[in-house]
Amino acid sequence: MVSTRNALLTMNGGQKIQATHRQRLACIYIRQSSLKQVRENTESQVNQYRLQERASALGWANEQIRVIDSDQGISGSSSDGRLGYQEILSLVSLGKVGIIFGYEVSRLARNNADWYPLLQLADMFGVLIADNDAIYDPKDFNDRMVLGLKGTMSELELHLIRQRLDTGRMNKILRAEYRQPLPTGLVRERDGKVYQDPDEQIRHTLQLILDKFAELGSCSKVLQYMLQQRIQFPRRQVGGAFHGETLWKEPSYTVIHSIIKNPAYAGAFAHGRTQVDPARRIAIGNPRGGRVVRPPEAWIHLQQDVYPAYITWQQYLANQEQLRKNATTFENARNAAQGAVREGSALLQGLVRCGCCARRMQVRYRNAPTYACSQMYDSFGQKSCLFIHANKIDPVVVQAFFDAIQPAQLDGLALLLEQQKQEQGKLEAQWQQKLQRAEYDARRAERQYPQVDPENRLVASTIEKRWEAALNALHKTQRDYQLFQQTAAAPSIPLQVQQQFRHLSDTLPQLWPHLANEQKKELVRTLISQVILTPAEDNQVALRIVWVSGHFSTFSVKRYSPLNAPPQWEDLPHFPALLARIHELWLQGIFDHEIARILNHEGLRALENAKFNRVTVLRLRLKQGWQHRSGSGTLPEIIDGPYTVRGLANACNVEMAWIRWHITAKTIPPEVISRHPQLQIYLFDISPELLADLRAKAAHRRYYNKRKEIRS
Repeated sequence: MVSTRNALLTMNGGQKIQATHRQRLACIYIRQSSLKQVRENTESQVNQYRLQERASALGWANEQIRVIDSDQGISGSSSDGRLGYQEILSLVSLGKVGIIFGYEVSRLARNNADWYPLLQLADMFGVLIADNDAIYDPKDFNDRMVLGLKGTMSELELHLIRQRLDTGRMNKILRAEYRQPLPTGLVRERDGKVYQDPDEQIRHTLQLILDKFAELGSCSKVLQYMLQQRIQFPRRQVGGAFHGETLWKEPSYTVIHSIIKNPAYAGAFAHGRTQVDPARRIAIGNPRGGRVVRPPEAWIHLQQDVYPAYITWQQYLANQEQLRKNATTFENARNAAQGAVREGSALLQGLVRCGCCARRMQVRYRNAPTYACSQMYDSFGQKSCLFIHANKIDPVVVQAFFDAIQPAQLDGLALLLEQQKQEQGKLEAQWQQKLQRAEYDARRAERQYPQVDPENRLVASTIEKRWEAALNALHKTQRDYQLFQQTAAAPSIPLQVQQQFRHLSDTLPQLWPHLANEQKKELVRTLISQVILTPAEDNQVALRIVWVSGHFSTFSVKRYSPLNAPPQWEDLPHFPALLARIHELWLQGIFDHEIARILNHEGLRALENAKFNRVTVLRLRLKQGWQHRSGSGTLPEIIDGPYTVRGLANACNVEMAWIRWHITAKTIPPEVISRHPQLQIYLFDISPELLADLRAKAAHRRYYNKRKEIRS
């Protein structure tokens, strides 16, 4: 029996519903926003499923009524992931739908970006839309306006709900009362207060990591220390079978880096360290992705002295500055990151750059420390940029450093840095004002756009273009401001360091030979930003020292001349005996690295009194033509019964690479494989059955069959 309300609706829709509508489907779209509503708010489901009775009362046969309820528990704020909504769009586009029923407009869509395309399709294919109030024909101007208003109200309703939730959350964030997940080492009790973990071992391990980083200055060195001392790291599990428990795991670089970066260990509440980038979310196509790490100045809220601290805030800032200097990614390398100091003897490690391609030069320790740049060769196959021994460059830079720490030059440098700092502050204020103006123009255009009548398309399109132009100008200003911020600000020399340099200016040259390499590099980096090397004519290298103030000093260094050309192996008095000893050891089947160890143990030395290594022995051996371990010729196919790799490959009629692949895959049983004691090559004690099996596998090999056809 049809209710009075449905009878009125039937009467109101009688003029709109045509026979052609009843010949097509009546789609009943059912949706609730969350699984909790699906489980608990069952009355809403009952009301939505009753729309089938209404469709029957309006004249649709039962077989023409299709219920689409696959979007239960999915929000209508977007069409992403709503398969039911996509099904409706597909059916409408195919002309199979006569009417769409939804208990409310908000059931179909919660935003106009999804709502208006549906209205356009319904208008194009003559589809009616019905809700709990009436039946609407999108072709009718009044009905179209009502549907547009209902869609706008639905979007506004969702916006208000989100605004209330976001405002409440933001108020808690600004009071630093928002309950964020805490890192390992901090726990929240039932009263809401945060304490350090009561487990003394957890606290001690975390404190050890933070202290070691302050001492060693590198996450990699802290990791090596923990591995050497066999110290495991506690990790609170946030999911899985051990959710909420603390497990002790092997340390890793990622874990140590996350601890150093986390401001919670300095007692600070930080929200917004990672934020959603809408453009990146769209690019990757994941509605839950698109999160990017933001710099501290872009965090939503930062408040100190909220949590119990493991380190001071000043120490945290010093750690972040050290991480920035240690950075080796392309973005940071472009900003002249120097990298962590190493123990090598090349003092300009991380500071020296190539004047040809502007890339950081590598430090190679072979015969002698060398600064090298092979970027042009690696990228374009052209001649390498520059190779020069460190002993040609380092003394010049060290002497310039000694001259720079004289008191008079230090005073002038400090004054210059202060002037640059003031100029940087003025530029920062100017950029802030420019950014505020661009933001105001974008907000004003955004306020004007909703006030335009949607039907007045001429005015609406003009306002929309203004809004788009204002947004583009804002985005460009933001990008330019970020580039400005990436420019290294003028550093300063603390007063304490200046006083130390005043005393060291007289004694440092005498103390310099007794300092460790790490200490020398740390001292050089206090005043030198980078050193640029550029090849010049007549075997000269133009050396430019860039100081932290931005000023530079230029020098010229001669790479070598006929009088001081690089030493050659033939110049060594013991070279014939050295070659004889290498040949003797090589004939015994000893590997290159073991030969190098024996030569060093016997007191033999390479060029410039350097120690032998595997590469040095390999180059000497290959230069003499000692290619094969057997001495000369090709290895036999069978040695004392077992097959060699060559012999087994010929027996199976395959390539030797196929045999080696099956060794790695363990298709050939390891127990039949051995090594020759002198030649150190594989030997295979293959039975007839195993040989037949390998031949069968080779015969069914697709690549083998192609080669067989080609050979035939």
